[in-house]
Amino acid sequence: MLTLTRDYRVRFYEVDHRARLRPATLLDYLQDAAGEHTIALGIAVADLRRRNLTWVLSRTHARFLHYPHAGDTLRVQTWPSGREGLFALRDFEVHDQEERLVALATTSWAVIDVTTGRPVRLDSALPKYPLHDRRAIAADFASLPKMIGCAAEMAFQVRRSDLDINHHVNNTVYPGWALETVPDEIDVSCQLSEIEIGYRAPATCGDRVLSRIQAENTSSCPTFLHQLVNKADGRELTRLRSTWLRLRSATESGS
Repeated sequence: MLTLTRDYRVRFYEVDHRARLRPATLLDYLQDAAGEHTIALGIAVADLRRRNLTWVLSRTHARFLHYPHAGDTLRVQTWPSGREGLFALRDFEVHDQEERLVALATTSWAVIDVTTGRPVRLDSALPKYPLHDRRAIAADFASLPKMIGCAAEMAFQVRRSDLDINHHVNNTVYPGWALETVPDEIDVSCQLSEIEIGYRAPATCGDRVLSRIQAENTSSCPTFLHQLVNKADGRELTRLRSTWLRLRSATESGS
């Protein structure tokens, strides 16, 4: 099965104060579709766990072109798009019920040894499966810049409900924490158009996580650098960059 397609109905509890689907929830849909595809390909977490291995997400680059509302139906298509060294690439396209393109994303995954936490070679860890040479976003996953300075900071306590099957904070929780620090003026006058995420270390239950933000560009498309760190030891957990599109009118805020 070269590609997998799944439909998702946007629920009322998945939209924000503008009645639009939350970006982190859309990332949840992508993660779910990816998991379903790995089951079909025989490379799911359950398959890897039998050999003391598991998948971890290394990078995400997503573009948001249209924001759905409660009741809309989204069709997520995903496919493995290649391999680069120790990383397996997986891409996504999302359309709504009117065939309008909603989002594009590309991701980079590693297979790690559960005991050592170190990545393993993909050719020894995974069976052969078909790869699609089409990329949704032609990202090279260059390293995101390290923040210099900090304009604002918020603290979050890791809850049990934040954890995934690897007992680490789920990858879609981090962008939610990062976006909470965006200034109110940006939240009111703009909408998120692009996010890049680099996962560097895991957080676990009970950790205190500091979400930091610094403006990178304040032009017509503002961009911000984000950093999530473990409060106890200062360990960097995640780097992010968010890009925002200024709304032309108040009615756009619900589009």
